[in-house]
Amino acid sequence: MNERVQRLRRQTFETQPSLSIERALIETRFYQENLGKHSIPVMRALTYLEICRNHTIYLGDDELIVGERGPAPKAVPTFPELTCHSVEDFQVLNTREQQRYTISQEDIDTYEREVIPYWKGRTVRERIFSHVPPEWQAAYEAGLFTEFMEQRAPGHTSLDGKIYRMGMLDFKKQIEAHLDRLDYLADPDATDKAEELKAMAIACDAAIVFANRHAELAEQRALTEKNPQRAAELRKMAEVCRRVPANAPRTFHEAIQMYWFVHLGTITELNGWDAMNPGHFDQHLAPFYNAETAAGTLTRDQAKELLSCFWIKVNNHTAPPKVGITARESGTYNDFTNLNIGGVDRNGGNAVSEVSYIMLEIVEELHILQPGNSVHISTKTPEQFLKAAARVIRQGHGYPSVFNADTYIMELMRQGKSLHDAREGGCSGCIEVGAFGKEAYVLTGYLNVPKILEVTLNNGMDPCTGKRCGIQTGDPRDFKNYEELYEAFHKQLSFVIDQKIRVSNYIDRMFAKYAPAPFLSVVIEDCIAKGRDYYDAGPRYNTNYIQCTGLGTVTDSLAAIKKHVFEDKRYAMDALLDAVAKNFEGNEVMRQTILNRTPFFGNDDDEADGIALKVYNDLLGLIEGQPNTKGGKFHLNMLSTTCHIYFGKVMGATPNGRLAGKSISDGTSPSHGADTHGPAAVIQSLAKLDHTMSGGTLLNQRFLPSLLKKDEDIAKLCHLIRSYFTLGGHHIQFNIVDTATLRAAQECPEDYKDLLVRMAGYSDYFNDMNEDLQQEVIDRTENESF
Repeated sequence: MNERVQRLRRQTFETQPSLSIERALIETRFYQENLGKHSIPVMRALTYLEICRNHTIYLGDDELIVGERGPAPKAVPTFPELTCHSVEDFQVLNTREQQRYTISQEDIDTYEREVIPYWKGRTVRERIFSHVPPEWQAAYEAGLFTEFMEQRAPGHTSLDGKIYRMGMLDFKKQIEAHLDRLDYLADPDATDKAEELKAMAIACDAAIVFANRHAELAEQRALTEKNPQRAAELRKMAEVCRRVPANAPRTFHEAIQMYWFVHLGTITELNGWDAMNPGHFDQHLAPFYNAETAAGTLTRDQAKELLSCFWIKVNNHTAPPKVGITARESGTYNDFTNLNIGGVDRNGGNAVSEVSYIMLEIVEELHILQPGNSVHISTKTPEQFLKAAARVIRQGHGYPSVFNADTYIMELMRQGKSLHDAREGGCSGCIEVGAFGKEAYVLTGYLNVPKILEVTLNNGMDPCTGKRCGIQTGDPRDFKNYEELYEAFHKQLSFVIDQKIRVSNYIDRMFAKYAPAPFLSVVIEDCIAKGRDYYDAGPRYNTNYIQCTGLGTVTDSLAAIKKHVFEDKRYAMDALLDAVAKNFEGNEVMRQTILNRTPFFGNDDDEADGIALKVYNDLLGLIEGQPNTKGGKFHLNMLSTTCHIYFGKVMGATPNGRLAGKSISDGTSPSHGADTHGPAAVIQSLAKLDHTMSGGTLLNQRFLPSLLKKDEDIAKLCHLIRSYFTLGGHHIQFNIVDTATLRAAQECPEDYKDLLVRMAGYSDYFNDMNEDLQQEVIDRTENESF
């Protein structure tokens, strides 16, 4: 990296995240003066325009790509219309050791005086919790599931290539044309459509205002800049900001800045789960790169510098913190922007370009938290590209993760996407897939599948609290065989999933009605044509996902009961349940017998894998195709992020020998230490699941660094990936780090400030993680061979 990039990297690495109350103050004052004067969509758009006109803008000394969501790098705004932080929240965030966000006492006092009183009783979060039924509340409090939209807006949105062909002025022409065609006689929704379209037009203006303010600032700086080279750069940046996003980009520089202004617009308007994603960024940038390098107006080094500046811009944008947090609560600064690299183009051909290789070089050199990145491998992908990605993986940064483009294209087509739309799709956030630029694919929260088994084994009661949180399915001591146990478990699953879906549909309507996103709607296909918001069935496709967690833990628990209670009759059900209730205290012989004499998932064992397949298929049967409120369907994916740690905390011991409070298994990965036959056996087990029936599955693997020292080792890693993908696997990711290094980082964190590890769908700095998260990584099976 050159000196400019080194300085920018140092700044982003050393800057402490802070909280900015500026957006909240602008919004609150605007609402106080204007609420009730406009329709809700127009009110939201005018609020966004007010923020773009008035929030402090930033232009750093070395920057080439400009724009921050807050007044400075890593200054994170709050979104009180969704969830309003309390004074206690701010005090905890300001003082806790990990995932700290600084905020001044003066700002806390101002927030308490001006923001909190206005939004009390008005937030989306309060609307949600004031309407949920008691059965849902009991299940939620017990940790049977989580709900994403009680903290942030729906998200996981990615763009296609339209913003590189059209600017905001072009979008406004489309909006005006659709306004002119509204039929107020025949269409009963015409008035609502008109308000939404007017809001979209205002949002386009807001984005242009924001860019022009940066152009003016750059021009002012250029007039006083003493360094001629920097003055020329500032004039160029001003020219770029005058061009985009008002108009379509013409150059590589303009294309990157175009995306960045759109990205900032979507995450300033609302705080969606998770941040906006550019989708196949290398594919979008390649035509600009090829044209300019051929014309001699851009060199490879210049392109790499511009992309590096963009990388650092993304890293400046830490995730807004939750409300109701605690000092030890697990979290991350990562806001889950995920750059898709490689894959196939819309015609099915190899999409790897020189820009793809430049991006891999940047991942390796910058070694920073964000943006997340993933390589997408198909049968068309050159082996040279996969090997280049594997060499980056070998560095042990947790990046990039690896996706099977051929499998997820089939997943998307099965859900009803066209072939072209599926090929242009991919991953956003962690491992979930959608049709880029054309779909709202909303993650509704995690499902704690092992906890549902725990509740089943306690006849609908939560043994951790003694409260009822499920239905009565019978005393398991009375079950005559494994089939009766599993039938009870299935009934409990059905009840909990039904509760989850009913409230998710209610929440969808709350966002559609009270928190529309007119700017996001502009850039997602069919919203303008329909005159409907992104949250109100505007996109071409509308999907809701439920993320099912703990497949390994629930499989192994069922396998232990089946073998030791019903088949071998080694233990009576009462004895096993008593041992589990006591956290195996005084029953270590039983626990070790279970751990060492039970067929566990992840070892290519047909008995255990058959149970996993049964659970997976039954989850599909209960979730797949359930209707949402937007004309779309619910689908399943197998994702945990860090929620498997939280879910473990709200559980007692489980029949597979896992102790109380320990994390459950993540994604579709085996339970910690259960996969004893190596990575080849793991992928054979997972391949027995039909990944195309999901919207994403997650597989974590940890290798010793010594396993990837030589070039032939890189070839072996590539062969493992290709083998898994040939068998139909969706995704795989790697930690290349030994336990000794992780222990040393715990002992001397100052010596390991930049140690990145792969969590579950994202990477994080090891020393930004709490002890529970750190231990979860350490506990993963450490593979010494392929």
